[in-house]
Amino acid sequence: MSLMLNNSYQGGKAFGLLKAKQQGRLEEINKEFLCDPKFSDEENLEEKLAVFKEKYMEFDLNNHGEIDLMSVKRMMEKLGAPKTHLELKRMISEVTGGVSETISYQDFVNVMLRKRSAVLKLVMMFEGKASESIPKPSGPPPERDIASLP
Repeated sequence: MSLMLNNSYQGGKAFGLLKAKQQGRLEEINKEFLCDPKFSDEENLEEKLAVFKEKYMEFDLNNHGEIDLMSVKRMMEKLGAPKTHLELKRMISEVTGGVSETISYQDFVNVMLRKRSAVLKLVMMFEGKASESIPKPSGPPPERDIASLP
């Protein structure tokens, strides 16, 4: 099935097609990592790559195949750990080895699979643990009266 972008699509349909195309590209890269003998001893590699792909797609909103400074900034703010532009540039430089100002999917997966801990890897791990430990309340909020207000 070929996913050709047609100029007649707008809005959500065009965005859905872009995301489907992006998912296909990232699946191809995941297959390369699965075939790479360097990562053959990695436990649950296929499941990890699926999680990495979903996280990467969440922050590559413009579908350029790279996470830029503003996407990393948005990610850190979402995680509740806002950073300055200088700190963000340092994080990106650590991930890419100072070669690029954007994070490609290959760089992202390499950081996440490396034994050495990078700031981005630590943040992503803590995001997963934080989302598991915080139970979400269900139902309508309890009624409050004047005495309960601060």
